[in-house]
Amino acid sequence: MSRFFTTGSDSESESSLSGEELVSKPTGGNYGKQPLLLSEDEEDTKRVVRSAKDKRFEELTNLIRTIRNAMKIRDVTKCLEEFELLGKAYGKAKSIVDKEGVPRFYIRILADLEDYLNELWEDKEGKKKMNKNNAKALSTLRQKIRKYNRDFESHITNYKQNPEQSADEDAEKNEEDSEGSSDEDEDDDGVSAAAFLKKKSEAPSGDSRKFLKKMDDEDEDSEDSEDDEDWDTGSTSSDSDSEEEEGKQTVLASRFLKKAPTTEEDKKAAEKKREDKAKKKHDRKSRRLDEEEEDNEGGEWEKVRGGVPLVKEKPKMFAKGTEITHAVVIKKLNEILQARGKKGTDRAVQIELLQLLVQIAAENNLGEGVIIKIKFNIIASLYDYNPNLATYMKPEMWQKCLDCINELMDVLFANPDIFVGENILEESENLHSPDQPLRVRGCILTLVERMDEEFTKIMQNTDPHSQEYVERLKDEAQVCAIIERVQRYLEEKGTTEEICGIYLKRILHTYYKFDYKAHQRQLTPPEGSSKSEQDQAENEGEDSAVLMERLCKYIYAKDRTDRIRTCAILCHIYHHALHSRWYQARDLMLMSHLQDNIQHSDPPVQILYNRTMVQLGICAFRQGLTKDAHNALLDIQSSGRAKELLGQGLLLRSLQERNQEQEKVERRRQVPFHLHINLELLECVYLVSAMLLEIPYMAAHESDARRRMISKQFHHQLRVGERQPLLGPPESMREHVVAASKAMKMGDWKTCHSFIINEKMNGKVWDLFPEADKVRTMLVRKIQEESLRTYLFTYSSVYDSISMETLSDMFELDLPTVHSIISKMIINEELMASLDQPTQTVVMHRTEPTAQQNLALQLAEKLGILVENNERVFDHKQGTYGGYFRDQKDGYRKNEGYMRRGGYRQQQSQAAY
Repeated sequence: MSRFFTTGSDSESESSLSGEELVSKPTGGNYGKQPLLLSEDEEDTKRVVRSAKDKRFEELTNLIRTIRNAMKIRDVTKCLEEFELLGKAYGKAKSIVDKEGVPRFYIRILADLEDYLNELWEDKEGKKKMNKNNAKALSTLRQKIRKYNRDFESHITNYKQNPEQSADEDAEKNEEDSEGSSDEDEDDDGVSAAAFLKKKSEAPSGDSRKFLKKMDDEDEDSEDSEDDEDWDTGSTSSDSDSEEEEGKQTVLASRFLKKAPTTEEDKKAAEKKREDKAKKKHDRKSRRLDEEEEDNEGGEWEKVRGGVPLVKEKPKMFAKGTEITHAVVIKKLNEILQARGKKGTDRAVQIELLQLLVQIAAENNLGEGVIIKIKFNIIASLYDYNPNLATYMKPEMWQKCLDCINELMDVLFANPDIFVGENILEESENLHSPDQPLRVRGCILTLVERMDEEFTKIMQNTDPHSQEYVERLKDEAQVCAIIERVQRYLEEKGTTEEICGIYLKRILHTYYKFDYKAHQRQLTPPEGSSKSEQDQAENEGEDSAVLMERLCKYIYAKDRTDRIRTCAILCHIYHHALHSRWYQARDLMLMSHLQDNIQHSDPPVQILYNRTMVQLGICAFRQGLTKDAHNALLDIQSSGRAKELLGQGLLLRSLQERNQEQEKVERRRQVPFHLHINLELLECVYLVSAMLLEIPYMAAHESDARRRMISKQFHHQLRVGERQPLLGPPESMREHVVAASKAMKMGDWKTCHSFIINEKMNGKVWDLFPEADKVRTMLVRKIQEESLRTYLFTYSSVYDSISMETLSDMFELDLPTVHSIISKMIINEELMASLDQPTQTVVMHRTEPTAQQNLALQLAEKLGILVENNERVFDHKQGTYGGYFRDQKDGYRKNEGYMRRGGYRQQQSQAAY
């Protein structure tokens, strides 16, 4: 800068310097020698000297500018921070303000900020949308500004009475600050602070008017215009100086420094230029608005909510005058599909476009092939509407999906000459040629499988105890109807694999449902019903048992994949067990050998296997086969994880055993609520079966120290009941079973019966069975028989003989039944007795040891164990414990055979010599 602005003489350069800038000069030399005398560091050396007032006022204006920017973007938190800094800066400038007066721009920001905060406070909707920090800052700043402005009430009142004048004064003041150097050159004494603050503008500039406008982009334009005007005025004044000082060396700095217009003509010229620039700017804005209106086709700006654009009319698929042909429609279809899955693609709009494309194809009679292809893509887009696997379809999208599949099936049934398959390549598709059969690429079975998965997800994610679950469950009728339609279609045109797949879907929607109509027809003989009722029963369709038999046998014969056949077998067994066909279910399970390799199957199949075994055990219990029921339920109930093994919920575990991803996967495997098996019923059946087996066994082996436990869970419940300090009336199902067990142990079958079968237990368990009365009758009979066995085991040592008639009356059993039970006990050597046929009595044999003898036997056994343990310890100390195996091992290691044991071979060799 020094080289650029330096003149030939020192006196001229000193007169051209401003009061605020000191430029370092080389000593001596003229302009031509200047580059030789200056270094690069000296060229860049510049020191600006400013007054304390300018520094303080600049700090205040910078903070005010930041506050105004924060006000534009509604950042109240930033406003609060900057306002606190502004107060501190004003406190630092207090001495200058006391001497010069409060600056107008400071009063202006206080008034504007207070008005701005009041507007925000009154805007209730805006306050609700504010985040927590902004809302808190708004309340704090509003209180602070109201308290702070009390000291400036008179100044703020004057400002509000004449805000335009204040704005003009601020604008001129800023111009004077920027042009201070030229003013100080002209006036030796400089401009005083009072004059700087109180000077009135003679003509308000165009920039000051722009400064008052809000929500506009005037900053850049005003700065550009201000710079242009100042440079222009500077150039005019420098031209006049050069005319007056021709022949003299001119000061180069005067050509580039800003100067305020001094004469009246200069002021008028500057004002005219400002008006011209404002007019040009207005013309540019109006031209830009016109172009935007043309782009928007004359539409007006509308306020939208949440950033979502308002769609006024459907998007246009084709331009006007375009001929709608097969090629054009397929091209448009491919364009829509190419946007599928890309970021920013609106899936709902994509579905609407495809539906509009179907309408266009139908209006232009492009044929059913094109319509079928587009409908396949519509259904696929509906499935892909939710990008996340865990999310499920909303009800409206779900209903739209069902309608689309039904429409597709209507078209396929109406046009049997159309071939649809996933093996058809897109190049070999025939969508419109009438010479050859129409061929469309697509897989109907895949659509049905996805539909079934979506239905399962909907049921999994709906509250099972709400009315909404019932409403969604009603959609299963539509799902089953679609599966039946697809089944009929694939039976005609599908492959064997597709037929097996659709049969499995039909089975999965049938196996868990109890066929009440078939059950009623079995209970009511056809002779007792009228002819119309018989006709109605015939028209109702085939029984579920017949349907399951037909579908499963086809899969058994035709299926090539193990998974489908395994699922079909398990569903078939489940259906048999549900309808109390115990022997068919048991035989099918044993013939399938699924229990040998089910652990290698995938988790959904294992869950189905567990459900089938549970249903099998419940079926055996209904038939009175308590031992089979106990064996079938033992694995599930003994694990303590019945809820998880049946896919009816997750147990609480730590994050170390199962992370979030594993938990999401397991939740997707859960069975919908309408497929659940009552866990309380399951546990009750298991405990009652264990009671009927365990109590007689415990009575028979009471003195046996090595007796085994049949059911650990049942023994655990007994121990819990024994640890109770106070025994009140039973409340829960488990307490009822424990109380009944104690009564059976004493041979009191009536008390046991009252604990097992009562109103509370009927409501919780027994009424849930299809034939509840039969189950209750079977239970009473089983309790009587097992109580009789327990009574004989417990009190056989008390009796010499007992009459069978007495036992029959005591347990309310007929005499042949009592005779049969006692005979079996004698044959199995469980009871040491004999039957006296003439007197119908049971004669006890005193072969059982007494209590004292039992104790002596136990003591002798324990002493024998103690002696054996002592011998082992002694041998271990002497080093001979297990010596035979150790010597044998060492002998093999040293290739010595058995020579170390006294030598059978050594004796043999000596005899040879």
